[in-house]
Amino acid sequence: MPPKPKLAVWKFASCDGCQLSLLDCEDELLAIADAVEIANFAEATRHFEPGPYDLSLVEGSITTPHDATRIREVRAQSRRLITIGACATAGGIQALRNFRDVREMASVVYASPQYIDTLATSTPISDHVKVDFELRGCPINKRQLLEVILAFLHRRKPLVSAESVCVECKLRGNVCVMTAHGTPCLGPVTHAGCGAICPAYDRGCHGCFGPKETPNTAALAAQWKTLGASPAEISRAFRSFNGYAEAFRIESLRHE
Repeated sequence: MPPKPKLAVWKFASCDGCQLSLLDCEDELLAIADAVEIANFAEATRHFEPGPYDLSLVEGSITTPHDATRIREVRAQSRRLITIGACATAGGIQALRNFRDVREMASVVYASPQYIDTLATSTPISDHVKVDFELRGCPINKRQLLEVILAFLHRRKPLVSAESVCVECKLRGNVCVMTAHGTPCLGPVTHAGCGAICPAYDRGCHGCFGPKETPNTAALAAQWKTLGASPAEISRAFRSFNGYAEAFRIESLRHE
């Protein structure tokens, strides 16, 4: 019998929420464990097997010199590398520091900032190494994660939709919160994956799954202005979990 493919899960600067999404798979996780050898997953077990690995899942952004070195080591040991979550794909909420002077902020927060060894920016994994697939979300959708793992194990393209949250709203039967209530919503420019949770409760989308393909952020911002949103409010809306993703970053800077 051929050996099982080796799966490794790695953590960088993050809250662990996307790794927990894998644990939340529950019954499906048993099937995954039967199909692969979980060689490294600190969130679940202290068991560790050295590489090389057939598939690595990476959560978290690169924020320190040590992180930058370690991600290159992980890449060198991984046949395929998938980034999971907003931190790994866009820098995460901690990337908001990229819009300010990190040394100045450290001096305000820490009594002895000279001991803080950090990079000037918090950046996605793809800024440092080759990434084979990016799975977005804060946190990720566990069903999408299962699909991506299965796709790479069977050497096919993952079937993860590239549509917007608006499509999920239509499928769910939601009334558009922007049209019906004048509520600013990032749904038209945000990647699907959450099932349109916020609009289902008459709240605007917060962009948890990052920008969709070719998002028209300028048109959406113009619409928000007609709803009474100020430039500061528009800029702040684009600077959330995926605020350093290129499309959201550029649009937020336009309204400073």
